[in-house]
Amino acid sequence: MPNAQPADPPRLTPVQKFGEAIADRVERWMPSPFLFAIILTYVAGLTAFLSEGSGLREVASAWYGGFWSLLQFGMQMVLILVTASVVAYHPRVKGMITRLVGLPRNGPQAVLLVAIGSILASWISWGLGLIFGAILAREMGKQAQNRRMAVHYPLLAVAGYIGLGLTWGWGMSSSPGLLQAIDGNVLMELGFIDRVVPATEWVFHSYPLMLTALALVYVCITLFLLCPPAESCRGIEYYVDLEDDATAEPEANDSSASESDPRGQGNAKPSIADRLDNSKILGGVLALTGVVLSANVFLTEGLGALDLNVFNFAFLMIGLLLYMSPSKYQKDFYQAVSGTAGVILLFPFYAGIIGIMTGTGLVDTMTEALLSIATEDTFAVTAWITGGVLNVFVPSAGGEWAIIGGPMLAAGADLGIPPGQTIVAYAAGDAHTNLLNPFWAIPLLAITGLRARDMFGYAITMMLLLIPFLAAVFYFLPY
Repeated sequence: MPNAQPADPPRLTPVQKFGEAIADRVERWMPSPFLFAIILTYVAGLTAFLSEGSGLREVASAWYGGFWSLLQFGMQMVLILVTASVVAYHPRVKGMITRLVGLPRNGPQAVLLVAIGSILASWISWGLGLIFGAILAREMGKQAQNRRMAVHYPLLAVAGYIGLGLTWGWGMSSSPGLLQAIDGNVLMELGFIDRVVPATEWVFHSYPLMLTALALVYVCITLFLLCPPAESCRGIEYYVDLEDDATAEPEANDSSASESDPRGQGNAKPSIADRLDNSKILGGVLALTGVVLSANVFLTEGLGALDLNVFNFAFLMIGLLLYMSPSKYQKDFYQAVSGTAGVILLFPFYAGIIGIMTGTGLVDTMTEALLSIATEDTFAVTAWITGGVLNVFVPSAGGEWAIIGGPMLAAGADLGIPPGQTIVAYAAGDAHTNLLNPFWAIPLLAITGLRARDMFGYAITMMLLLIPFLAAVFYFLPY
């Protein structure tokens, strides 16, 4: 019997070759998110030494001084993530996801559906987009495996993460936008701007809405071109043991029996305290009151009333209204908090990097160098680049904006750039390099069962392919 001839390797398009080449290298070299933060700390310190002439003691003192500077903002970010997680994991939302993943008929369609879901959900809330996109990617991977449908699981995960790399920056949960929407914010106190910038200027405005529509089309085309041929696809089973799927999904919500009977006496009559813990009346009335109050804010003050506190309050109450039972809501809330452990760990380290950059003057040098080349025509592009560069070192749009937002707004005002356009362009840059820095992907990695190196090759590929699109829209699209 003659030897079987090896099958010819699949023919790849230039875009597919580009994606696979970067993915192969990143899979070999990408560090874990924690090590990534540690490496960036040394890079920031070395850059401060070379650029500013800062000594070891000065760099170390600046690092220590900044370590706890983002505690309040970090708590607000964790709340966005946790409240969105609880909503995304509710059985009704999970049921909708189950119906959605049954729609695609092939791998590219599966990737595009996950991307569209992530982009639209991230516009509403970056936390919701991140968790919804992660769950959608995982469930789509399982559906594809069950139906023998060839789809590349790392690219599915990138599709679920793409909203964090794009639309959230100019969406309803934009950190720079929400911070500037607060009366008496820090940049107003410092005299960089003399008024709040309402949401009608940076989210509910024709400029960011047009960006969202254009981005949706461009991302879908790009991801379609990136999808590997069926022979090159690695499904979810290659990365996750589906027989022992230990993902971050909360347990089933029907836990009233164990909650009302903590001693395991299945036939024991629930006590008054147990009944109160599970009372849908007590939880529902309070939640409904909170939702009505949130709606009333917008009815009386308009869409411009949106800020961080209003946003978090609304999602907290929406979650409670979905669950009704206080004990069930508390249980899933606790489980959602565990998924933010990596974010909580890394936030102080990135705050320390902020300390190095501000304490040594490095951030001022970087900002002045970038803004010095800006003109009225190129300012939005410059703001996008500035946000992208700083986000590599400090993946916290709000933390960065508190430092650099004042000079950005002042420089924009001198050139006649509306503050809403400055916020959108800068926030888009911050979102863009989330596709390079794995910090915000930590919850998604836990849910999908992937390592950062498994998916960030394609994430970095998307970051690079987005550059011409973002450069073009920020140069040509009028505000």
